[in-house]
Amino acid sequence: QVQLVESGGGLVQAGGSLRLSCAASGRTFSSYPMGWFRQAPGKEREFVAAITWSGRSTYYADSVKGRFTISRDNAKNTVYLQMNSLKPEDTAVYYCASRISPGGNYYVTGEEYDYWGQGTQVTVSS
Repeated sequence: QVQLVESGGGLVQAGGSLRLSCAASGRTFSSYPMGWFRQAPGKEREFVAAITWSGRSTYYADSVKGRFTISRDNAKNTVYLQMNSLKPEDTAVYYCASRISPGGNYYVTGEEYDYWGQGTQVTVSS
């Protein structure tokens, strides 16, 4: 059974930074593309960032490009989301996701992912 566990969320002032982690267990982590999504209160879930299995390619939503960085450490079965220059509109529950099939691409819609973590709350105060 695949499990994804996010951590690293919290309360931060605007302009601050946080690093989220997503620890995976239950299968070989290194073969699978991963992604980060977020959902703010009253809003739909939205794509944040994605990374290929090797980590060589990444893709970001326009709203976070230049401020957030996705990375992974396959030896530690962990994917990260470094968030800098945080804004109040970044406030949301952040989820990591993994696909059931290995592959060389990255994926940007929630429907393309099969496994999800429980989420970690990020709150940015103004």
